[in-house]
Amino acid sequence: MRRNIQMVFQDPYTSLNPRMTVGDIIGEPYEIHPEVAPKGSRRQRVKDLLDVVGLNPEYINRYPHQFSGGQRQRIGIARGLALRPEVIVADEPVSALDVSVQAQVINLLEKLQEEFDLSYVFIAHDLSIVRHISDRVGVMYLGRIVETGTDEEIYDHPTHPYTQALLSAVPVPDPEAREHRERIILSGDVPSPANPPSGCRFRTRCWKARERCALEVPALAVPAAFRYEEGPAAHDSACHFAEEKRVVP
Repeated sequence: MRRNIQMVFQDPYTSLNPRMTVGDIIGEPYEIHPEVAPKGSRRQRVKDLLDVVGLNPEYINRYPHQFSGGQRQRIGIARGLALRPEVIVADEPVSALDVSVQAQVINLLEKLQEEFDLSYVFIAHDLSIVRHISDRVGVMYLGRIVETGTDEEIYDHPTHPYTQALLSAVPVPDPEAREHRERIILSGDVPSPANPPSGCRFRTRCWKARERCALEVPALAVPAAFRYEEGPAAHDSACHFAEEKRVVP
């Protein structure tokens, strides 16, 4: 099981041991799981992985400080691929990188997904990147999933107030479309995760909140109004009043 699930960390500056060469970093999983690669073939496997992620195999003896941020993240991705996993958990894998480098890394992840038949659990705050790479999306607030669905369902037909607020903040390049878009500004501060509100955790910032929201934890389910319908609106949402039209006071 551990071999089949690997991790790509957020910060390429701290996730690589500065005292180890690239060859040792990428080859370390083989020390833990020697059955994957015999000792005689490990160096060549590491070189092959460097080539797969777009780095020169001759860099195998270099140290992390000799690489840029984007190159270090590629090294982290190569390490994640070493054991040929089925699932890679990518925790904010591009948030610490420049925008131009982000696009390169995202394109690399997409290419590797097809080449290695991978599934990603992609954790991110940037909704434009999430839509670009994800087939299914789960929106979380204060440690609890509040809405799940396909990318089309979430982005084109959001039903949870928090999802609607998030999407209203995504930059729109078209000035005309930007003028006609409703911007949702949430009031108040995010509650402490150590002491979340009763009932619905989003209720202290929600314009739809009523007494029921403080008393009952909403189930993650298809809203009643869409339960017997087909279409993008019929997806799971943890809101007592998800079917109500979005009206911001």
